[in-house]
Amino acid sequence: MIVARRKPAPPLLAAATGKSTILVAGCKGCVAVCGAGGEREVGLLATQLELAAKRLGQKRTVIRATVARQCDPGFLPPFDNLMEQAQACFSLGCGVGVQYMAERYPGKPVFPAVDTVFAGGSPAAGHWEERCRMCGECVLGETGGICPVSRCAKELLNGPCGGSVNGRCEIGRDQPCAWNLIYERLSGQGRLKNLNVITPPKDWSRAGAGVRSVAREDLMP
Repeated sequence: MIVARRKPAPPLLAAATGKSTILVAGCKGCVAVCGAGGEREVGLLATQLELAAKRLGQKRTVIRATVARQCDPGFLPPFDNLMEQAQACFSLGCGVGVQYMAERYPGKPVFPAVDTVFAGGSPAAGHWEERCRMCGECVLGETGGICPVSRCAKELLNGPCGGSVNGRCEIGRDQPCAWNLIYERLSGQGRLKNLNVITPPKDWSRAGAGVRSVAREDLMP
């Protein structure tokens, strides 16, 4: 899933200055799961914006709304009437959601209220780890399901580098060496011969420059 974290309050409150009607738009997708942009966070930010105006003796109406997914334009119409009323929007969606909101309502400023951090998962409550850089050329089949791009500090496709000690990365002893993990995984699977195969330099053209896209004719109307 996409992992995001709430932006600090000062820049958000500064962006709201002078605006009497604001839409705080949430998303029930990934950002809700990681506790950054769901209905609860919409309520918290809306209250914060209201109190900030009140302290200055100003009146501010903050509209609260959350859709199933901001990253899909098909889910955005419920915001249409609300955006007509609002002078600006604070989106708690991921970076994709913010861009779709800005495209749909080009006449109104849309401010991101969260920072989109990475694609990852949650191994424990309150903790998220990056697991995918979305590089466009997956090698997980050859590395025992452990990604050297996102989990090796040097993004080495052929490792280890020689800097690891006792299975820990040289950049920090709290960081496991991704290639040590790969070795152990492949060893358990009886596939250590994979390490004898030199992986060629990554074709970063597949990561794309500009806007990346995927087309599936079988899903097209």
